[in-house]
Amino acid sequence: MTYRITIICENSVGPITGALGEHGFAALIEPSDGAPLLFDTGQGLTLLHNARRMNRDLSLVKKVVISHGHYDHTGGLKPLLVEFGAKQVLGHPGMFRSRYRLKDTGECYPISFTSSRDELEAAGASFDLSKEFRAIAPGMFLTGEIPRVTGFEIGDQGLYCDSAGKELDTTDDDQSLVLETAKGLVLILGCCHAGLVNTVEHVAYMTGRRDIYAVIGGTHLGFCSRVQLEKTIILLRTIGVEKLAVSHCTGFAASARLMQEFPKEFQTAMVGYTLEV
Repeated sequence: MTYRITIICENSVGPITGALGEHGFAALIEPSDGAPLLFDTGQGLTLLHNARRMNRDLSLVKKVVISHGHYDHTGGLKPLLVEFGAKQVLGHPGMFRSRYRLKDTGECYPISFTSSRDELEAAGASFDLSKEFRAIAPGMFLTGEIPRVTGFEIGDQGLYCDSAGKELDTTDDDQSLVLETAKGLVLILGCCHAGLVNTVEHVAYMTGRRDIYAVIGGTHLGFCSRVQLEKTIILLRTIGVEKLAVSHCTGFAASARLMQEFPKEFQTAMVGYTLEV
């Protein structure tokens, strides 16, 4: 099985005339055999527009994976359903919980789904939710809920489940996508709130494989400690990753460091970035 992976929504845009950026993430996975799959949907401002600019037909998508229940990964789901009709939506049972971001100013603002589950089901969503590692198509897997086993990947400390900023949100619904290819595993991340080391170790435990050819997407290293960044670099070097295409929440400083450490492997997964593997 081969795949074409295309970034449809992201903070920045590559050299594609008329494409738009937004704070968010969405990737289209087109296998050589079978229907394409959409991994996340961005905020909803650019998904349909950018897909048209890149001649990607989202009407062919049958399944949508939601990595976690934040607005910048879920907002495009309702426009997608309205435009193209019913889709199966895969994710974690906890993705509809209330979420808030606490700013340095003390302001606490909502960052959860902008549409309710009832609204999305009325628009054609059929939800298939699970905490477990599972196959969702031949050679394609969802990690399920990722155990937090490292002491240094403590997650984003500015996320809460209540508007008062009292209940820390550990983002347990965080999931990533795993593709089996002839070159090794390809790991596609939404934000990787669980941490890349935790995620890779969970994938290795569930599959018995550590041959990760490519890592694509948001690593959330822009919100994490220097220790976590250093440990992540050690992991990436140890597993011998050959493509490191980061984006979204990785952050400028962390991206610059990764580019310095992995000059041959590093790429920026902007809107329009495509990997065929």
